[in-house]
Amino acid sequence: MTPLQNVDTLVALVTRAAQLWPERTAWIFDSTGARFTFAEVDDRSGRLAKALQDQGIQAGDRVAVMLRNEPEFPLMWLALAKLGAVLVPVNINYREFDGAHVLRHSGARLAVAAEEFVELLEKIAPETAVERVLTPDALKSETRCEPESVVAEQPVNIQYTSGTTGAPKGCVLPHRYWTTLAIGLATDFPAVSEDDVLLTAQPFHYIDPQWNVALALAAGATLVVLDRFHPSTFWAKVREHEVTWFYCLGLMPTLLLRQPPHPDDRNHRVRAISASAIPPDLHAQLEERWGVPWYEAFGMTETGGDIRVSESDHDAAVGTGCIGRPSRDREAMIAGEDGKPLPRGETGELLIRGIGLMHGYHEDAEATARAFAGGWFHTGDLARMDDEGRVYYLGRTKDMIRRSGENISADEVERALLQHPKVQLAAVLAVPDELRGEEVKAYVVCGENRPSPEELAEFCAQQLAYFKVPRFWTFADDLPRTPSERVAKGELRKVADLRAGSWDRSTGEWR
Repeated sequence: MTPLQNVDTLVALVTRAAQLWPERTAWIFDSTGARFTFAEVDDRSGRLAKALQDQGIQAGDRVAVMLRNEPEFPLMWLALAKLGAVLVPVNINYREFDGAHVLRHSGARLAVAAEEFVELLEKIAPETAVERVLTPDALKSETRCEPESVVAEQPVNIQYTSGTTGAPKGCVLPHRYWTTLAIGLATDFPAVSEDDVLLTAQPFHYIDPQWNVALALAAGATLVVLDRFHPSTFWAKVREHEVTWFYCLGLMPTLLLRQPPHPDDRNHRVRAISASAIPPDLHAQLEERWGVPWYEAFGMTETGGDIRVSESDHDAAVGTGCIGRPSRDREAMIAGEDGKPLPRGETGELLIRGIGLMHGYHEDAEATARAFAGGWFHTGDLARMDDEGRVYYLGRTKDMIRRSGENISADEVERALLQHPKVQLAAVLAVPDELRGEEVKAYVVCGENRPSPEELAEFCAQQLAYFKVPRFWTFADDLPRTPSERVAKGELRKVADLRAGSWDRSTGEWR
């Protein structure tokens, strides 16, 4: 039996888990009640690998997958891993414009989708390398495929994430990315073990449910999968499934805290909660209400799990904005604009390096070189480090809109708007919002016969995921420019209230 510390591929994780805990429950899908043992996960993924192989998929091939939170998604991921092939998750909220970019740019040969998404992908496919669009039901095999010889540095995901400019970039994630993250959480705090029950509520096209799968395989823990995040019933599900640990992010802590108090708030088995971006002023309230410690954690699609608050640092960290110390596989540095380290306590950009990071951005050597300039990954986040090596998050340097935990590239929304025949110029900005963190605002310059904001919003909704559609709209005769003929967004921000004078899509009224 290979020791966990020596496991460095998803294939080895699955094989080891099936040998150690064959009859133990690995997955529970809450919406359907479907359950899988670790042996069944190994067997089903092996059969699916054979079905994919029968479709001509081989090592290095890329397969786009557009599925909701159903067993076929993680099974597809593990099946592709066994073939040495690559998963390309497609956000289920994507539409023609953003979906076409992912399929085209990734070079996926095959797309596997739920029936509800087949028509969309078949419409997109002719302008891409996709040869067929299949549903999971079309992939059946009576026999298993023996895993290919897969190594740690082999890519297993191209995970698309929005950047500061341009369309979403494809992060090339190797097997070692996932095993480093999973083994770190199983052997160091929170030390997830076979006694734990985990829960995930995010869509599988994000990295979080995927690393939850890897972690459960590494630890022998049971993973409960919800169809999505429902604030009003979330803790009821935690109690029902006797969950002991979960991770949440973005707006989730705030939405949970806004639910009416319940007599059973402290009636649960949760021993610890990990979360990203815990609101500092709500941190103590979260712990008081549910009677369990909440631990801040920091990571990125590009880098995995990087910085975490430990048990020893927890009490001092509550409410301070401290995100912890680098994990054992990471080194962090606060750097100035010259890329050199700043004295402790000073604010600069958070840089990270270590093992198990992405290889780079797919087919984008320039962006990869910028991201890893000087041998460190540049997060684009502002932070400081205290004398004890603890990191404090202070904000972002990137021109990115973060709405309810979703990264939105302003450039991508602008490019979608420019597809409209009456739009001549567009600029998209972030508007601070108490509930969602940031909202999206569009400034639009049109010619004659200016369309209504409702028409433009509907046009965007047909091109982009719903969360990227601007809420606020302002029409202008022209927009300020820089000497290089780019929109001078700094000038647009020089107003007391970015909402003033705009049309609000949520109310259908002008402010």
